[in-house]
Amino acid sequence: MAEPSHYLGVDIGTTSTKAVLFNKAGQVLATETIFYPLHTPTPLTAEQDPEEIFRAVLGTVRETIRKSAIDPATLKLVSFSSAMHSLIAVGAEDQLLTESITWADSRAAKHATRIKEEMDGHSIYLRTGTPIHAMSPLSKIVWLKEDKPEIFSQTAMFADIKSFVFHKLFGEYVVDHSIASATGLFNLENLDWDSGALEVAGIYAGQLPKPVPTTHPLSGLASEYAAFMGIPKDVPFIIGASDGVLANLGVGAIDPGVVAVTIGTSGAVRTVSPVPKTDPKGRTFCYALTADHWVIGGAVNNGGIILRWLRDEFAAAEVETAKRLCIDPYDVLTRIASTVNPGSDGLLFHPYLTGERAPLWDSNARGSFFGLSIHHEKQHMIRAVLEGIVYNLYTVLLAVEELTGEPTLIKASGGFARSEMWRQLMADVFGQPVTVPESFESSCLGAVVLGMYALGEIDDFSIVGDMIGHTHTHEPDPACTEIYKELLPIFIRLSRLLTDEYASIADFQRKHLG
Repeated sequence: MAEPSHYLGVDIGTTSTKAVLFNKAGQVLATETIFYPLHTPTPLTAEQDPEEIFRAVLGTVRETIRKSAIDPATLKLVSFSSAMHSLIAVGAEDQLLTESITWADSRAAKHATRIKEEMDGHSIYLRTGTPIHAMSPLSKIVWLKEDKPEIFSQTAMFADIKSFVFHKLFGEYVVDHSIASATGLFNLENLDWDSGALEVAGIYAGQLPKPVPTTHPLSGLASEYAAFMGIPKDVPFIIGASDGVLANLGVGAIDPGVVAVTIGTSGAVRTVSPVPKTDPKGRTFCYALTADHWVIGGAVNNGGIILRWLRDEFAAAEVETAKRLCIDPYDVLTRIASTVNPGSDGLLFHPYLTGERAPLWDSNARGSFFGLSIHHEKQHMIRAVLEGIVYNLYTVLLAVEELTGEPTLIKASGGFARSEMWRQLMADVFGQPVTVPESFESSCLGAVVLGMYALGEIDDFSIVGDMIGHTHTHEPDPACTEIYKELLPIFIRLSRLLTDEYASIADFQRKHLG
């Protein structure tokens, strides 16, 4: 009997790192998650400790292997997923000059505006596929150059969190094409650092990690880390890709017309193209998966984080009820929302509590209720919040459709997919059937499938369909869809009309809140 084969996917996320061990059939054998804080000393700052994240990587691998009780010799590969847009300034002696500045950090907002308006930012976007926004490393480097020159002048390497981890493990700075394509500095055509973007940033290519394909294997794992994790020193480490593109792979949304919609802390709408495509209007991103798989879509800041805000700030009684009933507080909130008519009786919520990426790409955007009247009650506001999150994702889908055509199938993933009410709400708003894959470990599974492809164990990605299955398919309710068709144009027009007012109120908040 042949010995079993095991595959480990590691996902370095914004709030946690997760390791998941799979067998060749895609079954989860063991998993471990280690959480870490997001440091927000000011409203604009969102940083993390790179060393803490590195320890989380080591710890999750170690605990997953321990829990599984497998023979480590049967581990065929370790493959990585990672959050995008992080930036770490590192000195000549490998000393950290900054923490890991995450995608949620908006201190570079005014510099992003200046790149757009004064530095031919749209042309840079068309070449690099990353919208000009405070999230992007390009904008963050310009911010460091102009606002933190003492740090900028000492920086020998501008790394992302995955490059930092791989440097610790293997002693070299490398970045996969997927993470590189999310920096605003990487040319999608020649697959190298873009000279025009480097000029705007004021840096040279040697200050960035070496770009490599997402299938690139690394060997020579440092002995001390191999011993700590309990894995062989010679096990191949596949650099992998970003969490977004791997989530598409992990839910099987890689064929033309298939769209993946994810709502976790944030959210995204993504589909795959055989060639890179950028949007003349600058609304969507284009990130690499492989040479002939390019992920087109848009990410939103405001997903599950908005539901957490609703729970913490407005639902103390509901949280207490959940405790008494020994159920999840979010289940209570969605049950309450389900008692309200679709469309919340004309109440709209714009979920821009943390600014917004797609489709607005406006760090100044702010949240609001619109249409509030005396007959609206708390339950209407709860449903309006849930609907607003999905409305916003639908506006991203509209932008994606202009580039790639109308979708034939929508696959949903993320924490929200556990809720039947949210799944049906998405089907009704989108006016399309929504399928929810069985596996919730989409990014880690995607990393493993990419790793298997990298090592030649599979010839293409079709195997993923056999590995995930599906548990739920929701058909849209035509009556509900008609209601949402009436409200969505109002939702979209309002966000456009308020652009100047978003800037004004954001200026006021920065002035008085810091």
